[in-house]
Amino acid sequence: MRTVALIQFGVGQVGRALVEMILDVRGRLAQRGIAFEYVALADRDGAVIAEPGAPPLSEPLLRELCRLKAAGSRLAEHPRGYHQENLAAIVDVAGRSETLVVDATAAEVTAIGPAFWRAQELGYGIVLANKKPLTADMATFRRLTSGPLGYEATVGAGLPVIRTLQMLLDTGDVVRAIRGALSGTLGFIMSHLEGGLAFSQAVRRAVELGYTEPDPRDDLNGLDVARKALILARTMGLERELAHVHVESLAPPTPADASVEEVLVALEAVDDAMAQRFQQAEATGHTLRYVATVTPDELRVGVAHVPRDGPLGGLQGPDNLILFETERYTPRPLVIRGPGAGATVTASALLADLLALV
Repeated sequence: MRTVALIQFGVGQVGRALVEMILDVRGRLAQRGIAFEYVALADRDGAVIAEPGAPPLSEPLLRELCRLKAAGSRLAEHPRGYHQENLAAIVDVAGRSETLVVDATAAEVTAIGPAFWRAQELGYGIVLANKKPLTADMATFRRLTSGPLGYEATVGAGLPVIRTLQMLLDTGDVVRAIRGALSGTLGFIMSHLEGGLAFSQAVRRAVELGYTEPDPRDDLNGLDVARKALILARTMGLERELAHVHVESLAPPTPADASVEEVLVALEAVDDAMAQRFQQAEATGHTLRYVATVTPDELRVGVAHVPRDGPLGGLQGPDNLILFETERYTPRPLVIRGPGAGATVTASALLADLLALV
């Protein structure tokens, strides 16, 4: 049996889903001769670790910690927990002979980078759901990708987007363009415009259904889609920075401390303009989608006219859809479609990357 230690940063919805998934599939993994054993869990300011030489964290303890986090508590509040301000020290203390580090946070690279660099020094692999480290400056991207790394979960949640792109590149195909609807939230909003809803009402419905971030401007500003587009561009080998992405924001001009209701009311001012854009698209057999476009010459995310009877035009609800236009896949592109968000599908991508590194 090959035993691999896991150090995980982040015990939010995705992090908890991963812990529970790994516990639930232990029998299946054992049949493949693999045992993942947690030696550390850390959240924003706390951690529970297995000291050197001590047994790994037990299944009952891990499930208890997941319940604690789901109830809104912090790891430092658990009897086994302690206050931590140094993730790199956790890598140092908890790591074993073979260890993988999982980032299921939304932390900036300034906060979590030192833990990555220490992990690389020790020869550990890294698996990311966090897009921010990969979309920091190009030097940071090169440093991260210089060692064993999995980051499927950063684009399209559990969809095999990164894996497909790497397969195309590794087999000598030439990627001419990647186009995709990479935000389930914005996809939901755009498809509901077709049902006659005003833009502000479509956003309000997305908020009510829990599809948006707590502050819907974090979806509407397009930055999350821009990060995904940049990750795809860099994976293609293009040396680009986040500032190179042309981003169309749909967020209204509001004070930074505006409430959700104030943001929704402010959106009403653009209802007529958005309706007019939709009518113009409809008059030519098109519809509107929020699309990321990645080519060697263009890096853009924003509202685009797409053929109503095409793959992007037929997309409904919060699904993601990605088209790869390559030398081999032409004139018909390679299409990947499915849920582009959700804790369970994102956790499945993290687990798949862990297995790939093993």
